[in-house]
Amino acid sequence: MNPITQNTTNVRHGSSSRDRYPRRSFSRERIPRVMPKKVSDVIPPIGGNIRIIPLGGVEEVGKNMTVVEYGEDIIIIDVGFQFKDGDTPGVDYILPNTKYLEDRKDKIRGVIITHGHLDHIGGIPYIMDRIGNPPIYTRLLTSILINKRQEEFPHLPTLDMKIVEKEETITLGKLKVEFFTVTHTIPDAMGVMIHTPYGLVVTPGDVKLDHFDGVPTDAEVTEYNRFKNQKVLLLMLESTNVDNPGFSTPERVVHENLDEIIKSIHGRLVIGTFASLLERVIKIIEIAEKYGKKIVIEGRSMKSNVEIVRHIGMLKVKPDTIISSEDMVNYPPDRIVVLATGAQGDEFAALMRMSNKTHKYFKITPRDTVLLSSSIIPGNEKAVQKLKDNLSRQGAKIIHYRSSDVYVHSSGHGNRGELEWLHRKIAPKFFMPMHGSHYMLRMHEDLVKSAVGMPVESVIVPDNGTILEIQNQGNNFVRLKETAPDEVVTVDGFSVGNVQEMVIRDRKMLAQDGIFLIVVSINTRTGKLKKSPDIISRGFVYLRESQDLLSAARMVIKKSVENTTHNMNPINFDFVKSNLADDVGRFLFQKTAKKPIVIPVILGV
Repeated sequence: MNPITQNTTNVRHGSSSRDRYPRRSFSRERIPRVMPKKVSDVIPPIGGNIRIIPLGGVEEVGKNMTVVEYGEDIIIIDVGFQFKDGDTPGVDYILPNTKYLEDRKDKIRGVIITHGHLDHIGGIPYIMDRIGNPPIYTRLLTSILINKRQEEFPHLPTLDMKIVEKEETITLGKLKVEFFTVTHTIPDAMGVMIHTPYGLVVTPGDVKLDHFDGVPTDAEVTEYNRFKNQKVLLLMLESTNVDNPGFSTPERVVHENLDEIIKSIHGRLVIGTFASLLERVIKIIEIAEKYGKKIVIEGRSMKSNVEIVRHIGMLKVKPDTIISSEDMVNYPPDRIVVLATGAQGDEFAALMRMSNKTHKYFKITPRDTVLLSSSIIPGNEKAVQKLKDNLSRQGAKIIHYRSSDVYVHSSGHGNRGELEWLHRKIAPKFFMPMHGSHYMLRMHEDLVKSAVGMPVESVIVPDNGTILEIQNQGNNFVRLKETAPDEVVTVDGFSVGNVQEMVIRDRKMLAQDGIFLIVVSINTRTGKLKKSPDIISRGFVYLRESQDLLSAARMVIKKSVENTTHNMNPINFDFVKSNLADDVGRFLFQKTAKKPIVIPVILGV
């Protein structure tokens, strides 16, 4: 018997099959761009020009990262990531493309982090080592949140963390940098002012205003009066809620409403919210203690964040205010407030486990009230609805930010009225909208032109990787033809890099139509099949109920192989596989209107 030769390379369909599966780009269309052959081909800013490059955060909400470059000095603002979306199945996170910085490590003087949310710090473990691990400048809470997450990556170098405070000024290269306090949903959020020879480059980061009926508080007015006698060259301001009119609900109002609910509720109260909304988390615990109630913390991230704010003194409560889940049975339900993660319907989060009766210590009863103190992130609607359905089946009363006249959630991002007020107080010469989708950025552009009266030539709406420069001694704001690399970079398991479009496309196809694997044994002398083909199907059809289809498919396989190998000596396995994939793919589509990935495996005997 001749030795067996095996060819098991996975083969997709031939050219005709690829026509049936057109390539789909998962990057957005954008203004035509001129890419240099190499990143190093982009010349450094000359003649005292100031260069601004948003590497992320201007085509999406997330992965915020901005480069400010002057002479031989580069300053980076934020290193965030974006959570995966439907266009990138199987991917864990999406990162800014840092190739521009990797080629200029020696010029990076520091990284400034505005606050501790993951869309501003999430990329640090994956990016810092790539860009030379420069020092990080941020406030105390943010630094601890960064270091806590870094513990999950023990193989990485220790971060060079520098703590800065409000009003502090540091020097990075030839540039001085100053910080100011901003209102957001997490303590220690800060804005950044970079002093240049032609004026300030300013970004508040994520920001809203504390106000009374649209009138900012005295504290807000005092904070932004600092710009009254300053020459602001460029403002980079977020655009997340620019489409919402007026002023956002102040966090103070949410705190007042939560106070009333916690005081008056009968039975056990379960509050679901984001662990990252630390200002609200702290307030909930303080209110519960005020009314003699005990707090049970559920969810790993929630427990970690509460531990951090207690450690640094931002949360000061009695030792017995926070109790364990096991100790909850020792107190009447009226004295229990449960603070849990999972308000977005996350499958394995604490609140979802309570709702589907898989939590070790919690059983929802009709006496319980569940308060969802968060908005629904786009894409999570079905998961949140499932969560509410599960809770309702167990008789719980549900309070949601849309189901009540009482505000139990507010955004951490300012509405259109707040953004207009900030523009008038800061009064920049030039403006670059940031932190939002392209539509949001365009809406922000319209705002400053119509409501603030900024000239058209003073505003540029960028894409990720757009290179902007302030030239002619601060008199011109221009977009260069060259761009920094902006190809999608992903965290995919242990891999960090560019996931090929073919990989993403195959994952989508597998999810939609499944896989159809064919194992064929061929006599290498005659080209005939040695036995009936083996077929393995996953996610396409249920084999036991599709015997007629499989019998017909085996006939197609037999005919395709024997027709292709007729008078072929020696047998070209690649050619046989390509034809077989095409023939079977065409047959399956005709019979089922589905397009599974067809993978032939040919054994030559």
